[in-house]
Amino acid sequence: MQNLIVSMLKAFGVGDIMVAEGGREAIDILQITQARAVSQYLTRVDIVVTDWLMTKGSGEDILRWIRTHERDEVRFLPVIVLSGFTTSTVTHQARDLGAHEILTKPVSANGLASRITSVINNPRPFINVSDYFGPDRRRKDEVYEGKDRRVIEAEEITVIKK
Repeated sequence: MQNLIVSMLKAFGVGDIMVAEGGREAIDILQITQARAVSQYLTRVDIVVTDWLMTKGSGEDILRWIRTHERDEVRFLPVIVLSGFTTSTVTHQARDLGAHEILTKPVSANGLASRITSVINNPRPFINVSDYFGPDRRRKDEVYEGKDRRVIEAEEITVIKK
């Protein structure tokens, strides 16, 4: 799967592609590249594409690490999650941990391209509430006519980056 994704990214014209064997190695790569990019203006990671289930650390581990990181260069990274499972549980977990997009396997070039394009062309503001930090989960800005079922008040929500 990793080779397939790399081939697709190369076909899209993506320049530098870094791969990791698992979640722990991905976190190590992010720690090094993001630190170097700030201090020495070198290449940094612009987007993370991760599988949900991996050995040596999962997509869940990566998302938690990214969204709870102290540095904005890491916390605001766009993350696309790939999963072989189409269950609502995995989808909701990834979304609730701050994934920008979720893509079900088998992955097509069009599917991957559309998710990357969505992240680039339709950036969503980040939301910071007591139990969530990540992109706004609402994709449409429309008035809802039904009963408001939110647990927290609108004043308690902080929009961080528009």
